[in-house]
Amino acid sequence: MASDINYQDGPNFSRRDESPAEDEPIRSPSSSRQSEYERIGGRTGSSFFQTIIHLLKGNIGTGLLGLPLAGKNAGLVVGPLSLLAMGIVAVHCMNLLVKCAHHLSAKMGKPFLSYGDAVEYGMENVSWLSRHSLWGRRVVNLFLNITQLGFCCVYFVFLSDNVKQVVETANGTTGNCHNNETAVIVPSYDSRLYMLFFLPFIIVLVFIRNLKYLAPLSFVANLSMCVSLVLIYYYCLTNIPYPINLPLAGRGVDYPLFFGTAIFAFEGIGVVLPLENKMQNPKNFTMVLYLGMGIVTTLYITLGTIGYIGFGEHIRGSITLNLPLCWLYQTVKLLYSFGIYITYALQFYVSAEILIPPAVARCGPRWALMVDLGIRVALVCLTSSILTAERLLEINFTEEHIKARQRRERDYCVRACPCALLMESGMDSALAILIPELDLVISLVGSVSSSALALIIPPLLQIITFHNEDMKPWVMVKDIVISLIGFVGFVAGTYISIQEIVARNNNRHNSTLLQLL
Repeated sequence: MASDINYQDGPNFSRRDESPAEDEPIRSPSSSRQSEYERIGGRTGSSFFQTIIHLLKGNIGTGLLGLPLAGKNAGLVVGPLSLLAMGIVAVHCMNLLVKCAHHLSAKMGKPFLSYGDAVEYGMENVSWLSRHSLWGRRVVNLFLNITQLGFCCVYFVFLSDNVKQVVETANGTTGNCHNNETAVIVPSYDSRLYMLFFLPFIIVLVFIRNLKYLAPLSFVANLSMCVSLVLIYYYCLTNIPYPINLPLAGRGVDYPLFFGTAIFAFEGIGVVLPLENKMQNPKNFTMVLYLGMGIVTTLYITLGTIGYIGFGEHIRGSITLNLPLCWLYQTVKLLYSFGIYITYALQFYVSAEILIPPAVARCGPRWALMVDLGIRVALVCLTSSILTAERLLEINFTEEHIKARQRRERDYCVRACPCALLMESGMDSALAILIPELDLVISLVGSVSSSALALIIPPLLQIITFHNEDMKPWVMVKDIVISLIGFVGFVAGTYISIQEIVARNNNRHNSTLLQLL
């Protein structure tokens, strides 16, 4: 039974068992593509300016603040050049996704398609893949949910830790940004209480189901983050050491960590089609994409390079942690935290579009609103409870647990394969290992899901969509090369991230044991 809740700001025709309208003929691919193109958005959609705001908001998040550390892993010259190359390839893949979605939507007579829809219908173009096409949708939706909810988890801990730091240093914070000796840390509440404090505010935010209504908040969030970034740039530029004695290229073993962090930063692949589908005039989305992602890539390269030069080998997982403990730069943390708070809703929107409509379709209109809001509350609580559970496990880690883990770590299989440690420890202890190392979690999420969504799948989608329509050989070779690069980054980045997570976890527990002894 259809729900009266409007999820898509327009009719929901993304499923193949639905038709656009009973009295509306289905257009064939040979019909006017322009009219089909205009039919996607509608008068109630987002304007050009609103869409570019959302695109910037969907790509500028916590990943940007981790790029200076990524620059350290790649080197002073290799890092910026790699970011430029990854930016060009990422934007190209976003454009491929949009083109394939347009082609398939016209072919199937649908006004718009989601990422999962596009992969499913694209697989139906290949005879030996057609019977498994539904799994294409499921795999894409799985990666989207892992990526988007992973972003939300990182946002939660970013909010709690930054606000906690500001509160704890409030009594000793001064206006002197050149001398931090007077900054005194006064322990306050546990980070879990800060997460609980933010929980109702985030729940209220995700109750906004129309992207158009989020645009004013996104605009204010962009302004606050712009002010923060200007101040971060100012501090880095005015504190560049001379001479600059930094390696031009990092260690080869650290480059996969750079790859994972960098591809995590290009976190907007999941919002590309939803934003394009909501535009009043979707034919202008290509201009929005190139303009917006050009700005984003420039920010990534410049901040990653300047931040690394400014702090050198002492750069931390988030550049805000390197800023002086004075009121000016404490304000930077609060402004950026507000921007991340608004970004949570935009990243959450993708998972909500995947998970909520099927659940609502199984209930009547009477329960539709309650089911919708209930799932939103449950997902927000999930992203918060994962972190809260980890903090509990970390606090209750006793000497007995430490010694037991050390005995297991002497096992050859655990030493030979870091994945075995995570698997045998179970879900709870795995969370206790992963979450404290946020820079590595960012790299891991980026390597696993972001690389698949942003680099591997779009080129393959172009091949299966246009392979029987006079596709040029060089285009197919180009797509295969991009997918192979993404796959190598996927494998290497995942392995190195897990290996580093286990190594840091061992060092931390060994230090704790020495303190206990």
